Amino acid sequence: MNTDSLFQPFKLKTLNMKNRIVMAPMTRSFSPNGIPTAGVAEYYQKRAAGDVGLILSEGTVIDRPSSSNDANIPHFYGDQALAGWDKVITDVHAASGQMGPQIWHMGIMANHHSGWIPPAEFEGPSGLVNPGEKKGKAMTEKDITEAILAYGKAAADAKRMGFDCVEIHGAHGYLIDQFFWGELNQRTDQYGGATLPERSRFGIEVIKEVRRQVGEDFAVIIRLSQFKPQDYNFKLAKTPLEMEAWLNPLVDAGVDILHCSQRRFWEPEFEGSDLNFAGWAKKLTGAATITVGSVGLTGEFMAAFNGEASQPASLDELVKRLDRGDFDLVGVGRPLLADPQWVKKVQNGRTDELKGFSKEALATLV
Repeated sequence: MNTDSLFQPFKLKTLNMKNRIVMAPMTRSFSPNGIPTAGVAEYYQKRAAGDVGLILSEGTVIDRPSSSNDANIPHFYGDQALAGWDKVITDVHAASGQMGPQIWHMGIMANHHSGWIPPAEFEGPSGLVNPGEKKGKAMTEKDITEAILAYGKAAADAKRMGFDCVEIHGAHGYLIDQFFWGELNQRTDQYGGATLPERSRFGIEVIKEVRRQVGEDFAVIIRLSQFKPQDYNFKLAKTPLEMEAWLNPLVDAGVDILHCSQRRFWEPEFEGSDLNFAGWAKKLTGAATITVGSVGLTGEFMAAFNGEASQPASLDELVKRLDRGDFDLVGVGRPLLADPQWVKKVQNGRTDELKGFSKEALATLV
């Protein structure tokens, strides 16, 4: 297995990566009261020392009263939380790593299994947590304006603290994605609409505000998904033309890299082509893209919760697609969660040392 192309450098604005491997954002819930601990800093520093090209943090929430449904999800606001993140990026840079926070608002969510609830009602485009199921409040235009500013403030704080980029979470049924999704966005004002481009207005305004606050030279990524947690087969854009009409305005608004989440990177996005989501996104927009989805493992993420363990898998198909230019970067999640040395093992051909993944790995910071 020749993996040389995974270890070519990549440069874009503030990013100067030693290789093409991105640690994908993975919720860990080890930040009590939203404050990252020294253990969280050590967790990320180990990945930097393990030669990950770019670390994207777990989702870290913006300054809105109900942006999170979990008291142990890190915040990206407030003096104590930002001090925790300041230690994280200092330690990552000390290990010659690059990192960006993923800034996040969950939108309307089910209550967390811990029983904790946020101090204010959940908020979303139309007060829906699932199609046809009310929970929480529909955001007023004032709420929307304040949320957009909060995304921008978080991005500005990331730049000020020395992070190398920022990623906006626009996927997986969270707030920005709830606006994209017609079944949850039933608004009749300027933030709703019958078409995906119309419903993209909130996301576009978030991107524009982030870009305004960080300037032109700071790298901005957005994570997107076609699927929804409620429906893995759902597609926001059902054809390449619909995808083009969705993604190009996001790039025009100021996104540098499209992080294209799918459950299995090798699955084609549309009939008639073997291009995956990241491949189509790059073809249609010309922007850099990150592919992600069960890289290096036999099983996908959600199956782990049902007790299905994943074993190391060949990277040949991934490398083939990278070599032909389908995408620029590769998001790796669970292998890096379980093993901070995964990158070095792959680069040095130590494939017999690669580890599998089981849900028990989620219970501790390795």
